[in-house]
Amino acid sequence: MIGRIRGELVEKQPPEVLVDVGGVGYEINLPMSCFYALPECGQQVTLFTHFVVREDAQLLFGFNTKNERALFRELLKANGVGPKLGLGILSGMSAEQFIRCVHQGDASTLVKLPGVGKKTAERLVLEMKDRLKDWGPDLFTPHTDAAALSLAGGDTLVHGSAQDDAVAALESLGYKNNQAVKAVKAVAQETMTSEEIIKQALRAML
Repeated sequence: MIGRIRGELVEKQPPEVLVDVGGVGYEINLPMSCFYALPECGQQVTLFTHFVVREDAQLLFGFNTKNERALFRELLKANGVGPKLGLGILSGMSAEQFIRCVHQGDASTLVKLPGVGKKTAERLVLEMKDRLKDWGPDLFTPHTDAAALSLAGGDTLVHGSAQDDAVAALESLGYKNNQAVKAVKAVAQETMTSEEIIKQALRAML
């Protein structure tokens, strides 16, 4: 089990990062709620990781705090929730927002997330309510300042246009192409980085 990665942040291509640890590059998938708080490329980063082994792949998922990782692991215990859906849920809303939805029985908001239908949302609320009954927003470190710093840096690795990268990131999180394109076009401005576009698009879709 790989539980933590510490090294130089080399590349950021939402929702994936590349972290150099002693000359070895680790590709790590992060929910966008954690991605926004990353430092600029070239700086040191520490991520708490969850290692998934499948027949066709070995995948690392990263989080800024142990509590965010713990919530991801609780999500994976829910019926019908795999790593990709868990990543999509914690990208479409923050950990605090998800916990609030569960505590309030708000399945209607969860339905707006990629891959979450009405039955899945209702099942999530039902299954997670007892598991998260002692969880509160104070368990999570605020990311506002770090997120602002990260977005202001504008150092996201760009292969195409920022809008193209944003669409590709949203698709990798489970949104359909037409949903991603529509959301990106609705919020994108010429000077925005892909991270900014993704953040605004996800917010608009909730």
